[in-house]
Amino acid sequence: MKDEIERYLSERRGDLVRFATLQLRNRDQAEEAVQQATLAALENADRFAGRASVRTWVFSILKNKIIDRLRHGQRESTFSELAGPEEDGADLAEYFTERGFWRPGAKPARWVEPDDDLEQEQFWRVFELCLEVLPERTARVFMMREVLGFETNEICKELSISTSNCWVILHRARGALRGCLEERWFAA
Repeated sequence: MKDEIERYLSERRGDLVRFATLQLRNRDQAEEAVQQATLAALENADRFAGRASVRTWVFSILKNKIIDRLRHGQRESTFSELAGPEEDGADLAEYFTERGFWRPGAKPARWVEPDDDLEQEQFWRVFELCLEVLPERTARVFMMREVLGFETNEICKELSISTSNCWVILHRARGALRGCLEERWFAA
């Protein structure tokens, strides 16, 4: 099993660094988080029970390293330093009527066997591409909430935004990701 973990770590290091850089916004800090995650994975390879994929297990270790860095202020810059004017995600008005119903032809298509698709590495590459086209702040809020598991109040405090602003950003991020995934993955 350790050989499989070592192989995954060497083949997917770039993916790990990209993920960490998206969250930490600092290449050096991202490299350090990946190095710590790599070391932890190799040191604990005997604990890997195989209940999840190697990818899931390694990314879970990396997510914990990133969360530790964000929560303990081990970054060279803060999120508030990166704050800028509000960034727009997808314009969702084109999908809904004035009364909030789906416009004809705008309703998302049914996903066929989503559990199978989620396991495919190619899906995650497309997902990362979709995430990269989001405005920087929108992507950061989405990742903090949905991937790293931060509570809304933690996100608001870290980014110096209001709760309602956080929910608007999350709504825009989800809509933009849905549209991008429909176009680049599910309709492809």
